[in-house]
Amino acid sequence: MTGIAVTGASRPVSAPLRPLPAGACDSHSHVFGPFDRFPLFAGRRYTPPLATVEDYLSMLDGIGADRGVLVHPSASGWDYRCTLNALSVSSGRLRGIVVVPPDVDEDTLQSMHSCGIRGIRFTEPADGSPGTRVAGVLSLEDLRRFAPTLRALSWHAQIWARCDAIVAAAHDLLRYDIPIVLDHMGFFDADRGVHDATFRTFLSLLRDGPFWVKLSPCRVSKQRPDYIDARPFHEALVRAAPGRMLWGSDWPYIGLDACPPDVGAMVDVFDAFTQDDRLRHQIFVQNPKVLYGF
Repeated sequence: MTGIAVTGASRPVSAPLRPLPAGACDSHSHVFGPFDRFPLFAGRRYTPPLATVEDYLSMLDGIGADRGVLVHPSASGWDYRCTLNALSVSSGRLRGIVVVPPDVDEDTLQSMHSCGIRGIRFTEPADGSPGTRVAGVLSLEDLRRFAPTLRALSWHAQIWARCDAIVAAAHDLLRYDIPIVLDHMGFFDADRGVHDATFRTFLSLLRDGPFWVKLSPCRVSKQRPDYIDARPFHEALVRAAPGRMLWGSDWPYIGLDACPPDVGAMVDVFDAFTQDDRLRHQIFVQNPKVLYGF
């Protein structure tokens, strides 16, 4: 590739080999800082790089994406000002997903809707234990209480949980009557293979339920930089529910500081896995337009 740039987050950004279609959307990223305006939560579990909204918009320009979706990160605790500020300066180019305190009032959520927020994120511990509540993290148990509010706002629930936990919670998730957006391709274990019983059950849920999936192989693959072990999962997901697939860069690649992916190369990986212009347009443009209301 040529024309590689580096954003303020020291993450490489090159133009994809094939230009993205007009209206293309990166459906999963985060912003951090400036830290003097938007300090990190003192009890955070990780320290992210500086990655401002200006850096993010520059990244979108670098890959040729017209739209983006920012997800509130746990490193900010309950302070969602950084995400809301990014939406306020984006001239309608961005939408957002927040994590709010359990006792947030409905007037606050209504005001967030006018700013461009379209959902709340919920996270389930990797080991399945309830643990101690951490600022900036809501659980699937919290989703049970928030579901009526999400339904009234026409928002969705975004879930980051392992594939096993999603399958185990499917009965409850289906009862909420709201769109459910699943992070990182369902966060499966690639070593178990595409014929794993849990993943096959997961696919059946996608075919019949209100589930959307963010395609971000960098979080499930163990074979970088081509992520080839994620390809059969990608193909199976797209076959199961092409109208509910989204592409998310996961910029600025929290925890991948030693060798962060090149965002343009991640688009190239999608193209290598998909090789269908109709699906490419649907996943980059039509699907996020429907879900996020661009």
